[in-house]
Formats: sequence, C-alpha cells, structure tokens
Amino acid sequence: MSATPLPAPRPSPGPVPGDTTGPASEPLPLVVRTTRLDALPGGLTALVDLLPDTRPLSWVRRGDGIVGWGEALRFDTFGPGRFADAEAAWQATLARAVVHDDVRLPGTGPVAFGTFAFDDAGPGDDDTEDGPARPDGSLVVPRVLVGRRGDVAWMTTVSVTGALDAVPGAEALRDTRGAPVVPPGRVTTTDGSVAAEDWPAVVREGVARIQAGELEKVVLAREVVATAERPVDPRWLLRRLADRYQACWTFSVAGMVGATPELLVRSEKGLVTSRVLAGTIRREPGMSDDDALLHAAQLARSSKDLEEHEYAVRSVAAALEPFCTSMNVPDSPFVLHLPNVMHLASDVTGVLDRVAGPGGDGRPGRAPSSLTLAAALHPSAAVCGTPTVTARDLIREIEGMDRSRYAGPVGWVGADGDGEWGIALRSAELSEADPRHVRLFAGCGIVAASDPEAELAESEAKLEPMRWALRDD
Repeated sequence: MSATPLPAPRPSPGPVPGDTTGPASEPLPLVVRTTRLDALPGGLTALVDLLPDTRPLSWVRRGDGIVGWGEALRFDTFGPGRFADAEAAWQATLARAVVHDDVRLPGTGPVAFGTFAFDDAGPGDDDTEDGPARPDGSLVVPRVLVGRRGDVAWMTTVSVTGALDAVPGAEALRDTRGAPVVPPGRVTTTDGSVAAEDWPAVVREGVARIQAGELEKVVLAREVVATAERPVDPRWLLRRLADRYQACWTFSVAGMVGATPELLVRSEKGLVTSRVLAGTIRREPGMSDDDALLHAAQLARSSKDLEEHEYAVRSVAAALEPFCTSMNVPDSPFVLHLPNVMHLASDVTGVLDRVAGPGGDGRPGRAPSSLTLAAALHPSAAVCGTPTVTARDLIREIEGMDRSRYAGPVGWVGADGDGEWGIALRSAELSEADPRHVRLFAGCGIVAASDPEAELAESEAKLEPMRWALRDD
C-alpha cells in the first residue's frame, strides 16, 4: 500500500507528534514498546479493573482482550469518508512509528481503538454556533494498553515525544485508576425520541412497506434515556457487563459502552470471521434449563426468525466474498444463549486474498485491514435491512431518532491490519454534556410476518443488559 497523507479534515483533541515544533518541522516518531507482564491477576474483570475513570478503552471477552487509557493520538472523521479517512490516518501514523514488540500477539504493538456512526447523514454533520460538528468516527491510540490472551499478558506504552528510551514496566500500572468506582445511585428512565407506546406504530409502518414490496427487511430501533443520581462511571458498567455477559465483547470507546454479542469481523493471520446474529427470543428471568432448550428449539423452527437470519447471513457473505479466496457459509444457524435472550447465530469464515505487492511483480502483498473489512460489511442486514439502501432510507424516514454510534462498528485495529470489530449493540451512549445522562438503545429486525407488540417486547429484552448494568444491586 502506498504511503497516504493524513487526511485534511478537522483537528481532533488528541495531540499530534511534533505539533508543538511548528508546521515546518518533521513530526517526531511515535515510539511504541510492548513487553510481557508476569503479574496480571486472573478473573473476568481483571483487565477492566485496571482502568482509570477518564475515557477508558476496552475490548474484553471472557477475561481476555485489551484495555487502554490516555490519548496518545486521536483521529476524528466525518461523513461518508469516515472509514477511509481513519484508515489513511492510521497508515500514516504507522509509517512514522518506531516499534519494539517483544510479545508479537494480536493486540500487541501499535493499536487503535475505534467507533463509528451507524449513518453518515446524522443531524450532527454541520458546524453550529455551539461548536464543531460531532464526528462520525474516531480512532484512539492509547498511551498505555494492557492485554491478555490465554496465559500471556502484556503492556504497551506509546510516546509521542520521540523518546526512544521509554520502557514499560509494572510501575506504569500503579496509581492509574484515579477516583474509586462509584455506583450511579438511583436511576430513572424516560422515553426517547419515540415513546414506547408509539413505537409499535413505527413497526407497523415498516411491515406495511415490506408487504407492499418496497423491501424485504428493515431493522428499526428505539432509545430510552436514563438519568442517574450521580455521574455514571463507565467502569461501573464495564465491570458488571464483563462479569455477567461473558460470551459478549465488553467495549468502551469514545463514550460508547456496551457488551455486544455480534462480531462484525475478526481478521487474524489471513483468516476472517464474522458472527451473524438475527432472530431472537426472550429468555425470561429464572427460566429453567429445560425450558430454555424448548424455547431454543422454538426459535430454531421459527420461519419468521429463519427468514430474518437468512437475509443477514446473505449480506455478510456477499460483502466478504470480494476479499476472500475461499469462504464457508453455514447451511443452518445455531442458537446462542445469553442471560436475557437467545439468538440465531452463524459464523461466516473465509481466507483473505492478499493483493499483489506495490511493485506489481505478483508477490503477495498486504491483506485488507480489519478496518477496511468492517467498512465493507457495514451496515449489514442484521442492523439495517435488505436491500441496504432502501432499508437505510426507510430508517431515516420513520425511525424518528439519531442512532449516533449505536449499531455502528466498534473495536480495534493493529499495525498489521488484524483486529476485531463488533457492532455496537446492547450499548449506551454517555452524554458529554451531562455525565448523569445515558442513552440506551435496542433494535429489532422487521420482516413481513413481524408482530409490532412482540417486537416491542423483544426491544425491552434487548434493553435489559444496560438497564441491569446501571443498577446498584
């Protein structure tokens, strides 16, 4: 890949190497060092327990993953070019990086956490008298990152001063967590842009459009606004989610926090995986294992849910195919059991094609990065609908809310392009204006056979993880 200059867009709040030396100076190198850690405690929440109270970064599942804090660099991007501009900024950063990686595992060396808006035509696209437009995408390179993969743990530190002698050590973990974690206290919730009692009418409109032949599926979402007694500490949410929703990816990036069950794409050493979820049944509190199995069998036989799932799998396979030399698409889904719901799930896998090297001599080149793949996959039928453009236009017309980064890609990318990106589901957006306010989101796939009241009940089940995470019990 040829060198790409940093995109011109708008300045971001993170510092840029060398920006204090004047525009004519060469930027200082980004110095990245990764060393092994021998004393990281075990447990599902050990990684998130390390986080400070300010802008924590997280991507953790079953106790493994990566967390980070501090902003060595941040790239904010806007509009339809948000993914391409972020990729260009990341490649330009890597081109001037000095890397010492003693561990060499996925998630070591230079890593950027990212989150992107669902749509590129939200209400925050233009500057206002109150300030600059809200970005549609962000990549954040943390100053300190700690990761674990199985029995191996590591720390990465990033210097933007060009210092070549900074060596990470266990002392960097001391006194980083800031203020103690404080629960949010009493939490009240109110309807968002569309009241719960009015939302079935939105679903009925979607069903009518489908039955009229305009499209085959649309995903419609709703929001609930929570107000806490005290400022919401994202670490409180992360600890509870990481402990209870172990099969999900617990994330925190740029104010989006959640535990997503849906892996948009994982790229690792030439192999690519996407976990597709579509088709849902509620798991009632206290349900026995036998009853759960009966409900799972009911879900697996539901023609409505199987139809919804097929659209989602088909869209993911079609988006990945141009990047792969071979693919495996399961003939039928399995049932993924979560504490609050059960989903039909399929893992689509493939072998990435490596483009020819820059010399055009036919030698293997670099495979597309995980960020490039995430951009190609978004939005899938699982969060938008089929056909994509028609479904997206209908969402804009009737949904009645700004999704912001809900249902957009969230995850991380490494220096070699490998990484993991989920879909920001089972998630909440922390308010920048008032730390006591949180927007909670849930969406449902709508097909011709959808029942509006049943979809409302499903959305309530999907709101439960974040509602539970906000509680003090």
